[in-house]
Amino acid sequence: MRKYYALALLSGVALVFAACGRSGSAVGLKNSNAHTTNTRNSLELVDLNSASKTQLISLPGIGEAHAQKIIDGRPYREKLDLVRRNIITQSTYEMISDKVIAKQN
Repeated sequence: MRKYYALALLSGVALVFAACGRSGSAVGLKNSNAHTTNTRNSLELVDLNSASKTQLISLPGIGEAHAQKIIDGRPYREKLDLVRRNIITQSTYEMISDKVIAKQN
């Protein structure tokens, strides 16, 4: 019985995510442009090599001290350098790894 409940729950969640990806009129939104803009902004990655201190602080688990350490440690060849150089912990890295990138200039 639990298996069927879990399957039904996952199906419902999948439908919600599918509806979010459609245009505003398909999900009943009156202002689809605002929805698209907010989604686009939330998907943008923070570049470790050029982000401002404010942008870095907006990442989960990154405060002023860590943001300054990240800035002082530039440049980064890859985002995992943050852990390799002991700038942040592995657990903090796991919180931000899908939100950051290390672009090569």
